[in-house]
Formats: sequence, structure tokens, C-alpha cells
Amino acid sequence: MLLEVCAYNIHTCIIADKAGAARIELCTDPGVGGTTPSYGLIQYALEHISIPIFPMIRPRGDNFVYDADEIAIMKKDILTCRELGCPGIATGIHLSNGRIDTKQLAQLVEWAHPMAVTCHKVFDRTLDALQAIEDVISTGCSRILTSGLKPTALEGASVLSALIAQAAGRIIIMPGGGVRSSNIAQLIKETRATEYHSSGLISTS
Repeated sequence: MLLEVCAYNIHTCIIADKAGAARIELCTDPGVGGTTPSYGLIQYALEHISIPIFPMIRPRGDNFVYDADEIAIMKKDILTCRELGCPGIATGIHLSNGRIDTKQLAQLVEWAHPMAVTCHKVFDRTLDALQAIEDVISTGCSRILTSGLKPTALEGASVLSALIAQAAGRIIIMPGGGVRSSNIAQLIKETRATEYHSSGLISTS
């Protein structure tokens, strides 16, 4: 099984690498759930981290409905990641009605090729998980990061299990959202997923 760690700075990348993580989702701005990291951070991580780095492509916080200017920025960021040699990215986009924007997401996937593309937790903003998975598959994404449309992956375990069954090997379903050492064994038992995502954030409240 594979564990991806969400890292918001180079120090977390180094810790995750040494601790045995298999992949890093690299971003900044944890307060808004992550945005696109800087060119310098991406390049430095690629030079100093031994495991795959997947930068997040998200120009701002809030929703995932983007205008033409934001799409143009995302294209430049995607092409930069490709030129730097990233093996993949994490991104996502939806329509104002909550459905995955298949046309634009497919365009992002095309720009990213041959990098792998993870559809991030924009998926959890959709209203119908079983429809959304088909929408994402149609765009060419490699995997979906999701908590099963619930606040945490453990709460969404039954939906995650259903998604994995429906995917039938066509796309990887990667549970994420509150994944910790204290609950991952239960998640494995309930979902049978092969990849998991954890930020390892510690609450200070």
C-alpha cells in the first residue's frame, strides 16, 4: 500500500521522505486547503527529495470555479511543473452547479501530459459521487483524492468502498481527510483502497 503525504514546506517534505512516505502532494496555504507552491519550492524539492513530488495546481482558495484568467495561470503553472520534471500534479475544477467541469479538467490533463494528474478534493464538492467518478474518469485523470463527500475519510468509508468498486481498476481512489495512524487500519479494512493521503496536521485548538 502507498501513503501520500501533503506537505506545505520543504521541512515537511524532508520529514516525509525520511519517514518512508511514497509520494508528496506539495502545496502552500494550509488555511485554505492548499494552493500552488512557488517555482523555487518545487524545484528545490525535486532536487533534494527522493520520492515523487506532485505540486498542487490551484491559484487561490475558496471554490474551484475558475475564470479564463485563472485558467491561463493554471496552464502556466502546469507547463512549469512539466518543464521542471515533476512526475505529476494535483488539480481540479468544477462548474457552478457543482458538477466536475469535464471540458476544462480534460484540458488541464492534456496540458499536463505525460505527467499523471490527481483530481484533488474538488471531488468532495460534487453532489453525486457515483456520477462524479465517471466524469473524472472521462477526463483522463489517474486518481481521485476524496473523503467520500464527508468531512473525513472514515465518515465516508462506505462511499469510498462503493467508489472503489465502481472504479473497477479504471482509476485509483485515494482516501484522504483526517487519515491518521490511529484510524488507517480501520480505513484499510472498510475501503480496501491501495493508496492513502494524509496531511499529518496537528490541531492547536
